[in-house]
Amino acid sequence: MIRFTAAAASLYLLTLAVVLPNAQQPDGQAIFRYDTFGDEQLWTNVLKMHEAIAKVDPATALSVGLKVDVQALPPALVGALRANQVNLADPAVTKQLLQLRAVVGVIGRFDAGGQLVSIGVTCALCHSTVDNSFTKGIGRRLDGWPNRDLDVGKIVALSPALPDSLKAEFQLWGPGKYDPRHHVFDGFNLRILNAPSQPVVIPPAYGLKGVEFETFTGDGPISYWNAYVGISQMGGHGNFSDSRIGLVISQPPPDLVTPQLPALLDYQLSLEAPDPPRGSFNQQAANRGRRLFNDEARCRTCHEPPRFTDVVDGPKREEPLLHSPGEVGAEPLYASKSATKRYRTTPLRGLWQHPPYFHDGHAADLLAVVNHYDQRLGLRLTAEQKADLVEYLKSL
Repeated sequence: MIRFTAAAASLYLLTLAVVLPNAQQPDGQAIFRYDTFGDEQLWTNVLKMHEAIAKVDPATALSVGLKVDVQALPPALVGALRANQVNLADPAVTKQLLQLRAVVGVIGRFDAGGQLVSIGVTCALCHSTVDNSFTKGIGRRLDGWPNRDLDVGKIVALSPALPDSLKAEFQLWGPGKYDPRHHVFDGFNLRILNAPSQPVVIPPAYGLKGVEFETFTGDGPISYWNAYVGISQMGGHGNFSDSRIGLVISQPPPDLVTPQLPALLDYQLSLEAPDPPRGSFNQQAANRGRRLFNDEARCRTCHEPPRFTDVVDGPKREEPLLHSPGEVGAEPLYASKSATKRYRTTPLRGLWQHPPYFHDGHAADLLAVVNHYDQRLGLRLTAEQKADLVEYLKSL
């Protein structure tokens, strides 16, 4: 176990405060982008990530999927970047970007001498990206979009406090994946729940209005999962319990997560799935694909418009309608680690934006998804029908 020692207490007291710039009453967007929930207790006090990040140059940071918010940069720095006058191999530039709060989802704190003394992360680390409008990895924020470039495992493996065996396991995750059932942080220890690790793709946080159960396995309503991730995965200072998975995390006051959940939920529900880019699909083929989706391919049986999921169609609104792994042809191991042991029907809005598909990412593209169900359900679709169905999925 990795332990939070008493020697770090003074730093911990400094970092319990919520990190929100220029806000008296934080709104959901500010929470999503800037609130660490006091998770410096994990990232700084236990993992010592501030020591590792102080040595990381911007080019390396971009290579592992970290993003830079161009709108947080002063015009002079933007001009220098455009003129190739910024040394992206210099770790000092990384510290400058952190001081500007321009690194999406990463909050750094500095002492009076400019020394990086703490690191925390926010929801935006995994669930935001940028539009690459300046260059790859640098642009305007796209909240709710999964960061499929982000290699969380490789980043965490930079920690000087982790044993080599655990670093090696994290490094196997790969870009765009994370395992929320591998470990938990209880405020003091990093505890392994299930080994070996089995990462899943980072899901979008947009298009959730009317869905209500945001995880692959439908473990609970959106705020349930926000609490689970905020406390047990991000390392936020709060309390969480779920008897279904035998997990109880109890930390002394103040609870920095629970009070923020309502506003965070409101902001997430405001994030709509992005429309497909103009010209990115064949409209006539998509029209034919819509008919297939509703009729011969039987997709609508579970992917019911307008949410394109049946998860809220059960007899009780507060209980998700789920499917066994065998019913949908999904691997059973990840589900077995969840609270429900089953899978939710995935909403389809914005599919064009976030390959690969299925919880484990085993379908590289939408044709692979169609082929999966064609074989599983014995549909016997022709190649032309499959192509039309793909065009319709791209249009959602």
